[in-house]
Amino acid sequence: MVDTQVRLERCFAAALPTLSAAQIANASPASVAAWDSVASVTLFALVEEEFGVEIEVQDMQELLSFENLLGYLRRKTGESAA
Repeated sequence: MVDTQVRLERCFAAALPTLSAAQIANASPASVAAWDSVASVTLFALVEEEFGVEIEVQDMQELLSFENLLGYLRRKTGESAA
């Protein structure tokens, strides 16, 4: 089974294809010039599809980083951090 982090990395790579694997782990709108509102909408749609979750609009502002989104998904799926 592919873990949450790897699956999320794939979502980020699809939404922000200019990022390297190393950049994805630290990605946030502050660190990625290409991360605009369209990238956010695309990313959230990819994550919802990949993980079968619905991200509430009120939660989206807090989930604008790889780290925060990973923690959120781990809580949702019951996966512990390795």
